Amino acid sequence: MNTHLMVSDAEHFRIDYEINPYMDTEDQPDTGAAVAEHDAIIEAHRRAGRTVERMPSEPGCPDMVFTANAALVRRGRAVLGHPPAARANETEHYRRWLERRGYEVIEAPYAFSGQGDALPCGDILLAGSGWRTDPRMHDFLGERLGYDVVPLRTVDRRWYDLDLAVAVIGNPHTLAWCPEALDRPSRQRIERLGLELVEVSRAEAERFALNLVSDGDTVTMTRDAPRLAATLRNRGLRVVELPTTELAKGGGGIRCTALTLE
Repeated sequence: MNTHLMVSDAEHFRIDYEINPYMDTEDQPDTGAAVAEHDAIIEAHRRAGRTVERMPSEPGCPDMVFTANAALVRRGRAVLGHPPAARANETEHYRRWLERRGYEVIEAPYAFSGQGDALPCGDILLAGSGWRTDPRMHDFLGERLGYDVVPLRTVDRRWYDLDLAVAVIGNPHTLAWCPEALDRPSRQRIERLGLELVEVSRAEAERFALNLVSDGDTVTMTRDAPRLAATLRNRGLRVVELPTTELAKGGGGIRCTALTLE
């Protein structure tokens, strides 16, 4: 679980447009600090024993640091993301990278936020829609990648991708989530799954607490969610907390910066 990752870099990261509530072209990230944050995340992945592959970012693609939106990958197949128009230039770079590594690359026929809106949990796929993913993608992903899809919807654009509201901690048995971020039918679907649920406050979720990477033993997460970090440690997990101040200006955190390849 999350032991083989693809990441890019923050060399070209800046706010050139506003496609989520966190972005403000008047509040630019410090490039050096953003690069340092990203480098620390990669080092944490490697120290946890995860394999990390690098893909250089491209000029004119300031959000390539958020590689989770590139695709959803399973068993040698990759369904490409179909991002907002402002990020459309990224897609061809991701396609070439994946094809060179032998993946069967599949076009998304509708808007799709990649792994940002698609969280595997065993053979279940927790799949978001409504903000950056068309709900018609759910059946498509189930058919192409062999998942049982559980459709979920967040309550507003603050949770523009599902990975801001839900995190898979132990695959396939433990989820962390912020119930307030999901509509009632979505909450009911999650509760009916019979999984262990770790509840996260809205305040910490709004600070990207759930935008984390867990391999079932080590959780790599923002340092701005001390209550969730303490809860996970009490469950016997190793927790690594890192600064994400500059990355957060683009509306992303640690999960957003890694595409899972296994």
